Amino acid sequence: MREECKHFQSRTYASGEVARFCQLDLAPEAPWRCPSGCASYERRLADAGWVHGSLVEPRIEDEPDVPGGDVASVLAGAEEVVNSVAWDVLADVRKDDATREAKQSRKWWRRRR
Repeated sequence: MREECKHFQSRTYASGEVARFCQLDLAPEAPWRCPSGCASYERRLADAGWVHGSLVEPRIEDEPDVPGGDVASVLAGAEEVVNSVAWDVLADVRKDDATREAKQSRKWWRRRR
């Protein structure tokens, strides 16, 4: 991926896993390759206000030995799986949040009396 593009983002999690992606979701073969001749490519001009860690970013994994079109279709299939459950997961999280907030508000009223 073109790391100098202003739409490129990278996140390193506590587990050591690194996510590299296009903010605009225009890189179907992320994290290995941006589309050639991407119309939204814009070179990053400045890093003002960004916080850079002191560690060296891990090396990008080797590209799989799969023809280009197949990689995009596998990743699109994985995205469909995630998207198919996303609304259910979001509903569960909101339900849990509402339950937690209700419990906290009851505790607050008990303390006021």
